[in-house]
Amino acid sequence: MDLLDFAAEDMYFDEPVSPEVEALLLDAAQRYGEGSAEASLLQAYFLEPEHLTVLVALYRYFYYRQQYRESLIVADRAIGIVSSRLGLTVRWQDLSEADLGRSVQVSMTLTRFLLLALKGSGYLLMRLGEHRDALARFEKIAEIDTSDRLGITELLTMARASVAEAAAERAGGNVRFLSR
Repeated sequence: MDLLDFAAEDMYFDEPVSPEVEALLLDAAQRYGEGSAEASLLQAYFLEPEHLTVLVALYRYFYYRQQYRESLIVADRAIGIVSSRLGLTVRWQDLSEADLGRSVQVSMTLTRFLLLALKGSGYLLMRLGEHRDALARFEKIAEIDTSDRLGITELLTMARASVAEAAAERAGGNVRFLSR
């Protein structure tokens, strides 16, 4: 399967939202730099909590405000929703290449969305200093995307180096502690 192959398939943002949610998203976009934009986004979320357009807007809002923990919560929610829509396990840890082979029969764009959300969540974990958890997500993507169409190799290398560095620091700290 080629994860960069796009058929004439609708994207997540092609799915219509209710007029009320559309107005809330527009309001949030117009007041983006203000803290009050968050209230409109959260209200949109409460009205359509499984709509990917709403989740992406909320994710981006938190991300650009450097609220990475909140962005991660939204990313994980999107991963669960898309996994369910594709008929996959909601636990990304259990995904296999065979699962994705079946999911592309349902929707290639949602399959790509799922993997990119997993990649984004791993990046957020790196920003939060949770390198081991980020590495687990990147390794899962590498296991599934064996041709590296989603460009995970560099992030995987960075996460592995960060995990190794943290382990070396812990080991070095233990040696210094024992030698006192």
